[in-house]
Amino acid sequence: MRPAATAALRAAFLLSPPPPGFAFAFAAAAAAASASRLLPRRSAFLLPLRRLCSSTVPSRAAAASGFSSQPQPSPPVMDAQFESFRVQLDESSTLRDRIRAVVSEVESASRVASAALLLVHQPVPLADVLGKAKAQVEVIKGLYSQLAEILKECPGQYYRYHGDWRSETQAVVAMLVFMHWLETGGLLMHSEAQEKLGCTSRPCDGGVVCIVFVGDEAEGLCFMSNDFPRYVVNRVTAGDYDCPRKVLTFLTDLHASFRMLNLRNDFLRKKFDGMKYDLRRVEEVYYDVKIRGLVPGESKQEAA
Repeated sequence: MRPAATAALRAAFLLSPPPPGFAFAFAAAAAAASASRLLPRRSAFLLPLRRLCSSTVPSRAAAASGFSSQPQPSPPVMDAQFESFRVQLDESSTLRDRIRAVVSEVESASRVASAALLLVHQPVPLADVLGKAKAQVEVIKGLYSQLAEILKECPGQYYRYHGDWRSETQAVVAMLVFMHWLETGGLLMHSEAQEKLGCTSRPCDGGVVCIVFVGDEAEGLCFMSNDFPRYVVNRVTAGDYDCPRKVLTFLTDLHASFRMLNLRNDFLRKKFDGMKYDLRRVEEVYYDVKIRGLVPGESKQEAA
């Protein structure tokens, strides 16, 4: 405040009686005048305005917009939608837990059967080895029946849970194919594998569920080839010099049959690439046996 204005206020104060509370107002004005001498004029006016704006503007804006700090209740339509989501997710989680519990038992029985098949590399009668493995196959068949009953509860969503038993099924198929070859020397067909596990060829057809897909069968065949190199070496060590020829013929035909498929860069292609290394190792064993003259003479039928 300027000195002239201060003098005018003093004259008005002396000529007229001061109203109530004027002393406090005059003291505030005098304090502002003294502060204006120390601060720039613009800051003297901006500081009260900033305080005024910060205290009044937000409240007025909030009142005008109708918002408050209290959370607003959700619309009934949104609550109903997310309640439906919650129910569906809980049911899916419960169903998946039941599937995984059965699959865990399948995996345990498969490990027991695979451990029994390892005796084929030892001087143990083949009938005893296959007998122990077949006992576990019956257990696995019953577990797949339980899995099929669970999957009937989710029609239309069968393929959604396929990944929960895919790897275990591949291991089971590889074991079944190897057992079938030990018995017959031939390839286990897809329909025969499904029959051994109590499955059908069509998923959810008449309430019956297919467990073994074509992809599972093919990948199981690739897993099965990993057992042949060790088996051939052990059989030659035991004096069975004709075994490499039989295995080599089987793997060669199987490898050539896989060439008919249009394999892309996926898991099946990677496993198929591993089969050629198993075939090469069997070829090396057969070559070593043959150049030493240990291969028995081929019959006329085999030569033809």
